[in-house]
Amino acid sequence: MSEIFDAIVIGGGLVGSSAAWRLAARGRSVVQLEQFGPGHKHGASHGTSRIYRQAYDNHLYTGLAADALPLWRELETTTDIGFLELTGAVDHGLPQAVQSKAKILLEAGIKGEILTPAEASARWPGLRFDTTVLHHPDAGRLHADRAVTALKAGAVFAGAEVRHDVRVLALARASYGVDVVTDSGTLAARQVVIAAGAWTADLIADSGLGSEIVLPTLRTTQEQPAHFAPLDPGVEWPSFVHHTGAELETAGIYGLGSEDGIKIGEHATGPVVTPQTRDYTPGVDGEQRLVEYAESWLPGVDSTRVESLTCLYTSTPDSNFVIDRVGAVTVAAGFSGHGFKFGPALGELVADLVDGTTIAPEVFRLGER
Repeated sequence: MSEIFDAIVIGGGLVGSSAAWRLAARGRSVVQLEQFGPGHKHGASHGTSRIYRQAYDNHLYTGLAADALPLWRELETTTDIGFLELTGAVDHGLPQAVQSKAKILLEAGIKGEILTPAEASARWPGLRFDTTVLHHPDAGRLHADRAVTALKAGAVFAGAEVRHDVRVLALARASYGVDVVTDSGTLAARQVVIAAGAWTADLIADSGLGSEIVLPTLRTTQEQPAHFAPLDPGVEWPSFVHHTGAELETAGIYGLGSEDGIKIGEHATGPVVTPQTRDYTPGVDGEQRLVEYAESWLPGVDSTRVESLTCLYTSTPDSNFVIDRVGAVTVAAGFSGHGFKFGPALGELVADLVDGTTIAPEVFRLGER
């Protein structure tokens, strides 16, 4: 019989790479399989920028984000790859949305302060602020491509194998765990982690596991953020979320500085697609909405210099993640456009599930929602 690995991780994006790193760091024999080559742009983990923040409406997400920070720093040290910059972050807009996050930060012992729009604009002149502003300094931005590269490097350093250009065709139950059938042969594992993003539901269905592993409905959309040229490259930019409901009546907006410019995007407004049918082409209407937003709310950018791009969201009905285990299979999916910041903390949760030392938080469990 061929070697039986402790864990095979299917998926080479943020969560799969985080799981491979944290499992290998525990001394487990791990193989990570990714169907595309390094640095591909077909999923949800590529690009130069993601927000890192700790301000959420509940302690679960705030706690996970706080847990991720020392792990991100450990990974930078281990791999000598820098990817996290703490610029601070602001939430502004509807007072109820802002105040609820301030309350959770206070209860968690995390620094935060409420500012008026005038106070915030004096500190960050590139932005115009709406109604109520929450600033928390232990936040900022992640370089997505470098972070995923570092996660894979960390996994390899800890003893994992990372194999690109290997497509998983099916999973089959075995006496020792699971057989993973790929286009280059069959591998044996005691445990399997499925972290395949927009491909997760099809992989589970094609493997005949749908009766055992009941996913909530996963909706994949093609989103289209855009980068705008800053008027003054020396001006500091926090990461920011503009909540709808006060002056902003359209979709909520997120944004942050990046090496490609000032990035902004609507949250989960893109058309429904599949990974096979997406066209990678930004829509004219979506770009125009972002241009109009920049004209109104971002005095620090040149709104005529815009470059749109596309990415995938795979979302659950309630926007809570799916991280749960059934038998020898752990599923990590449905990160709903806000999962990147948590990376290594999610990897720790997956590793705990694989090891059988925890159960999934109720809101992350499999089943209909």
